[in-house]
Amino acid sequence: MSAPGLYQAAAGPSIPTAPPTYEETVAINSYFPTPPAPMPGPTTGLVTGPDGKGMNPPGYYTQPVSVPNANPITVQTVYVQQPVSFFDRPVQMCCPSCNKMIVTQLSYNAGALTWLSCGSLCLLGCIAGCCFIPFCVDALQDVDHYCPNCKALLGTYKRL
Repeated sequence: MSAPGLYQAAAGPSIPTAPPTYEETVAINSYFPTPPAPMPGPTTGLVTGPDGKGMNPPGYYTQPVSVPNANPITVQTVYVQQPVSFFDRPVQMCCPSCNKMIVTQLSYNAGALTWLSCGSLCLLGCIAGCCFIPFCVDALQDVDHYCPNCKALLGTYKRL
């Protein structure tokens, strides 16, 4: 017998000297160990047929197995605000500019309905200044919604 050489020492199984670390113990696939994945590519081999002669099976491809990522996945929560419908009344909403819960302030501006009403009254004979009454009636004007905190324009309600 000869002294154990490099080849004999490498042939035996290695014995761990310390217990596994915490990361190895709580690994993702620790309960379901996976066998080593076959190498991708064509796999062929000599198979013995029923008559004892060798035959080659058809070549087939194996899928490469993806290795799970050891880095934790960072999750970012995004809150999506539903579209707000603006009308001629104040709306309670979260301002997209200052991110505060607010009730919108209203501002009335002359719009298409205001000008059409003025023109209609002018054609009916209200030339002596009565044709400008639609500019004083809020129900005939467009409505702009503003944030009371940051004064940002949030939306517009157009009557026509």
